[in-house]
Amino acid sequence: MRTICFYFQVHQPFRLKRYKFFNIGNDHYYYNDFENRNIMRKVAEKCYLPANQTFLDIINEYGDKVKIAFSISGTAFDQFELYAPDVLESFKRLVDTGCVEILSETYSHSLSALKSKEEFIRQVNLHKEKVKKHFGVTPQVFRNTELIYSDYIGEMVADMGYKAILTEGAKHILGWKSPNYVYCNAINPKLKVLLKNFKLSDDIAFRFSNQAWDQFPLTTEKFVSWLNAIDPREETINLFMDYETFGEHQWKETGIFKFLRALPNAVFKYSNYTFSTPTEVIANTVPVAAIHVEHPISWADEERDLTAWLGNELQDDAFNKLYALEEQVKKLNNPDILKDWLYLQTSDHFYYMCTKWFSDGDVHKYFNPYDSPYEAYVNFMNVLNDFMLRLREFSR
Repeated sequence: MRTICFYFQVHQPFRLKRYKFFNIGNDHYYYNDFENRNIMRKVAEKCYLPANQTFLDIINEYGDKVKIAFSISGTAFDQFELYAPDVLESFKRLVDTGCVEILSETYSHSLSALKSKEEFIRQVNLHKEKVKKHFGVTPQVFRNTELIYSDYIGEMVADMGYKAILTEGAKHILGWKSPNYVYCNAINPKLKVLLKNFKLSDDIAFRFSNQAWDQFPLTTEKFVSWLNAIDPREETINLFMDYETFGEHQWKETGIFKFLRALPNAVFKYSNYTFSTPTEVIANTVPVAAIHVEHPISWADEERDLTAWLGNELQDDAFNKLYALEEQVKKLNNPDILKDWLYLQTSDHFYYMCTKWFSDGDVHKYFNPYDSPYEAYVNFMNVLNDFMLRLREFSR
């Protein structure tokens, strides 16, 4: 029997305040608390609380026939603790149903897997501790920042004892193959690889409210008909998306919550699909082949590569200078320094420096506090210069 695997990314960064050149050496607090709180409360009211309640209602109605999975970044956890304890409680109620799987990731939604194995492992372990603290569970499946994956990253994740990893079903990697099977890591076959079905995922996440789309409006019956049209031999349909799809990217007025609420009934009524968590998928499905990913992929933009975060001169300069400080930071082992080091690694800071303003421009502007990539770079580097001064002072 075929199954649907729903996975949602939950992440909020600690946004930096406008940090001027004259702040360097005089102001060691970098974060825009007002904006961080306002955005968290806005997204909580529009997305997290109503979406969590919708899923809780669905699970209460259908029991363990409906399963979903979340990865919640450490910075999102920290902001829930500061600004939205009601959201944290609502996630706990979902996990307590036994129908929700929580995945591991890097604590600060960072790009550390691309630069520092030591820092990557440290952040994964910090995140695992946070998940254990709040939900009392130990994750078995890994989701790297923005689904970034390569054979080498998969090998690191396998060595940490994880059973599976999620990533993008990128066309340039799959070729003629389908994302609707379980694959395995090319270096360590013990690690299973679940690939996002980007067509069906993006139909919900990006096209749902697009009135120019030739399939508008999207109904649950239509969506299930697309599921039924998939070759019966294909075993798992992985629908991976930002949780903010519900209520934030797609506003309540679009009917997105009604669609979500009605989808399980349509699936059970018109198809033979079940719902499964990632752990259940890999337990019940044998990998068909290894998936070879020599160069890192992600779920971002049309290219499905790293260019949303790295590749232009601004991004690469900021990224390399940040990670050049790792040895000093670790040697000091100062709690305040370590916390800032963690938050400065958040991938959003480099995303704001992206200069790709073509087909994906609107996506890159969403929740971007800066007017230009250059402004984002200057602000980050001002903060980083102050951070470097603090490192020198503490090292004396």
